[in-house]
Amino acid sequence: MQVYDYIIIGAGSAGCVLAARLTEDPNVTVLLLEAGGKNDGVLVRMPAGVGTLLKAKNASNWGFHTEPEPHLDNRRLWWPRGKGLGGSSSINGMIYTRGHPQDYDEWRQMGLPGWSFDDVLPYFRRLEGHHRGDSDLHGGSGPLTISRGESDSPFHDALVTAGEQAGYPRTDDFNGAEQEGFGRYDLTIADGQRWSTAAAYLRPALGRPNLTCITGAHTTRIRIEAGRATGVDYVFDKGKRAATVNADREVLLCAGAVQSPHILQLSGIGDPDRLTHAGVGVVHALPGVGENLQDHLDVVMNWRTQGLRTAHTLTKGLGMLGVGLNYVLRGKGHGRGQFLEAGAFLRSREGLSRPDVQMHAVLAIMQDHGRTDAKADGFTLHLCQLRPESRGRIALRSADPFADPMIFANYLATPEDRRVLRDCVKIGRSVAQQAALAPYHPDELAPGLDAQSDDAIDAWVRRTAETIYHPVGTCRMGADDDALAVVDATLKVRGLHGLRVVDASVMPTLIGSNTNAPTIMIAEHAADMLRGTRLARAG
Repeated sequence: MQVYDYIIIGAGSAGCVLAARLTEDPNVTVLLLEAGGKNDGVLVRMPAGVGTLLKAKNASNWGFHTEPEPHLDNRRLWWPRGKGLGGSSSINGMIYTRGHPQDYDEWRQMGLPGWSFDDVLPYFRRLEGHHRGDSDLHGGSGPLTISRGESDSPFHDALVTAGEQAGYPRTDDFNGAEQEGFGRYDLTIADGQRWSTAAAYLRPALGRPNLTCITGAHTTRIRIEAGRATGVDYVFDKGKRAATVNADREVLLCAGAVQSPHILQLSGIGDPDRLTHAGVGVVHALPGVGENLQDHLDVVMNWRTQGLRTAHTLTKGLGMLGVGLNYVLRGKGHGRGQFLEAGAFLRSREGLSRPDVQMHAVLAIMQDHGRTDAKADGFTLHLCQLRPESRGRIALRSADPFADPMIFANYLATPEDRRVLRDCVKIGRSVAQQAALAPYHPDELAPGLDAQSDDAIDAWVRRTAETIYHPVGTCRMGADDDALAVVDATLKVRGLHGLRVVDASVMPTLIGSNTNAPTIMIAEHAADMLRGTRLARAG
C-alpha cells in the first residue's frame, strides 16, 4: 500500500492548483486522482470547441441531468460537468470574472474569518497573469493567463453601446473598481488556446518527482478510522482493478459541487437518515452534506439578424472543417475564440446594493445548450439571476459509486427568483431594440412576440430556462454554531481530522459571477492554509 503526504481527489479547477502549489515543496509528496482522462484533445485546446464539449456526454463531460424540476414544468435539466484534467475549466466558456467584493464580505460577516474581499484579493492577484499587468486589483505574473478576445466582429462593441442606449452604464473592467455595466469580458485564453488549470498549473508541475497523477482513477470511498481520514479507495483499468492508498497528512476532496458531496455520502459522511435509505452505513453524521445547492438559472433569448457574420455563416457546410483545419495547421482563425466576448452585470430593480443579473452575449443563435442547429445568423442573450433564493440538494441514488448522483436543483422556488427571471427577459428585449443593433435588423425568435404578458413570460421561462453551469454550496463553509455547515473557515470537514474539501462546493452563498475564478482562488487560499502561510490582506 502506497503512502503520500496528501491525496487529492479530483484534478479539476481546484485540484490542479493544489497539486502544483503543494509540490513546490520538494519534501512533500502528493497523489492526484482523476476519474477522467488527460483532456489533451484539440476540442479542449481550441476555444471554439466549447460548444461541442458542453452539449453532450463525452470523455470531457460527465453529462448529468437533474431530477424533474417542479417549478420548471417537471423538466430534467442538462448539467454538464467537467471530467478529466482541468475539470470544468477544460469545458467552460473561458469567462474570467471574480464576483462583487460584497459577495466575499458577506462570507466574513457570516463568521468566516479570512474570506472578506480584502483577504481573498491577494490570492486572485497571485493566480492572475492579467493582460492589464500588475496593479492593486490585478496580478500580472500568475500562472493563469487572462486575455481580451480577438474577435473583429462589430457585434460586441455594438452590444455594449446598445446597453448604454438602454440606460445602463459601461464598465471597462468587470473585475476592476466597478463591476456594474456593459463591457468586454476577460478570458482564460492564452495565445488562442484554452488556458485551463491543467494547462496553467498541473502540466508544468507533472515532471516533479514528488507529484504522482493517476487518470482513470474513480474514487469509491474515503477511508475513515477513529475519526480521521486515512486514505482513499479507488478503481482503475476501466473499473477492473481496485487499490487503496494512504495519506499521512490529509485527504483533499476537490471533486466539485456535485461529486464532492456524493463522495462524502458514499463514504458514510452525511445525513444519517438519507445514508441509511440509500444503503450506506453511517460513519460520521453530518446532515449538511449535499444541502444548500445553488446555481444560476438562465433565460436564453434569440434574435435572427441580417448583414452580420455569426457562427452560423462561419461554420455551416464545410465551414466547421475549415475552422478546425485552420486552427490545427496554422493556429489561426475563428477557432481561437468562443464567440462570447461581451456582456453585462446589471441591477434588475432600484434599491439593490450590487448587480443581480448577468448577461452573456453570444454571436450565434443558441438553443438547448447548442444541441439544436441554428438555421440562420443571429445572436443570443443569456441572462441569469446572480443570487437566487432557491436551494436544492445533491443526494445518493444508491450505494453504487458508479451511479450518477441525484440532483435536486429546486429552481424558481420563490417569488423573487421568478420575478428576476421575468425582468431578465424585459432587460434583454430593451437592449435588442436599441439603435446600435438596428443595422442588423434583429428579429426576435425566443421568447417570440407572443410572450408579452407577465404570465406568458413566466410560462416561457418554465418551458425553456436552463443552467448557466455554476453550481456551488453543497459542502458549505460555516461558523461553529452552524449546524448544517460541512466545513469550517479553514475548509476542514467538521468533526473529522485529516479531511478538507477544496472546490466550489464550500461556497456558503453563490458568487455573483461566473464561478471558475473564485474556485481557483479558493484553492490558492487553501494551499497556503496547508503550508501554514498567508498572503497579507489588501488595503
